[in-house]
Formats: sequence, C-alpha cells, structure tokens
Amino acid sequence: MALQSTPSAEAAILKEKVFKNLLYIGIFSIMMLFAGLTSAYIVSQADLKGRAFVLPEMFWYSTGIILLSSATMNLAVQSVKRNKFEAVKIGLIATFILGIIFGFFQYFGWIELYNAGIVFAGKESFAPGSFVYVMSGLHVAHIVSGLAYILVVMPNTLKNKYNSANQAPIKLCGLYWHFLDILWVYLFVFLLVIR
Repeated sequence: MALQSTPSAEAAILKEKVFKNLLYIGIFSIMMLFAGLTSAYIVSQADLKGRAFVLPEMFWYSTGIILLSSATMNLAVQSVKRNKFEAVKIGLIATFILGIIFGFFQYFGWIELYNAGIVFAGKESFAPGSFVYVMSGLHVAHIVSGLAYILVVMPNTLKNKYNSANQAPIKLCGLYWHFLDILWVYLFVFLLVIR
C-alpha cells in the first residue's frame, strides 16, 4: 500500500516549488543583467585610451572571502538536512559575517582603483574603468539582498524551526548565495582576462 502525502505536506511542496521557480526567474534576470554589462565592457575596450589597469589587490582577497562564504553556506544547507541545528546557525552566521567582510573588501578595492587614477565618472574616467565600478557595485547590491535573506531566515533558525522536514528556506537561501558566489568568480576572472 502506497503512502499518501497529507494536504499540508503537498501544500509545502507546492510552496517550495513556487518559491524555487521565482528564485530561478530572479537568477536568470540577474544573469541577463550581467551578460549585458560584460558585453558592454568588451565593446568599451575601444575607449581604453592607451590606459591599462590592474585589478585591485582587495578584489583577490574578496574572492577568497566569498569562496569561503560558499563553504559556510554549504555547511548550513547540509546541516539542516541532518537536523544539526547548531551547525546551521554557525553556517548562516559565518556566511553573514563573511558577506559583510566581502563588501568591505570591495569598498577598499574601489579606493585602490580611485588612488590608481581609475575614477567612476568625470574628465579622467574611461568606460572600462567605470564598468568595473558598476559591475562590482551591482554585485555588492545583490550580496546585500543575500544578507537580507539570511536575516529573514535567521529568527526561525535560532528557534530551530528549520529541519530535515522543513528545509526549503535554508535551501533557497543557499541556492541564491552560491549563485552570487559563482557570479563574482565569473566577473573576477572576466575582468582579469579582458583588460
């Protein structure tokens, strides 16, 4: 005899599918935004005006930080599946802190760019340099939205409300965060190669 799921379980599964599909639509939209920006950056290379620039050292550090944050988010996602409540909390809190550190490193990277004469706007600006600010700045804005998402799930995480039977919010948070990590690695490698 096959087990039948309860209406509440079916509703939870449907709700998770709806939220996952909405997240996928959001991720696709973000991908299209950055695809357009990277394409425009390639076209803007004609405006280099004989100027070449090196990516800020802080961008290297921020890349390491965001990769580490991916590992801590993975800890949270894997732990919720095993009902390891303390590990879920540690993973989310560590990811949140690393996300903030990532933002600070990006800011210090912008200061490095500015001090190297690569300004966002004005007479001294040039399109490729401005695009570095725009792309990294928009990525930081999406990191802030990821941090907000962590803050939304944190109260219930602290109350141990997420577990192997109710893990969708943590899984979706992890999916979005890993996407942001991959997006930054793509942008960083892209900017290293196309200069």
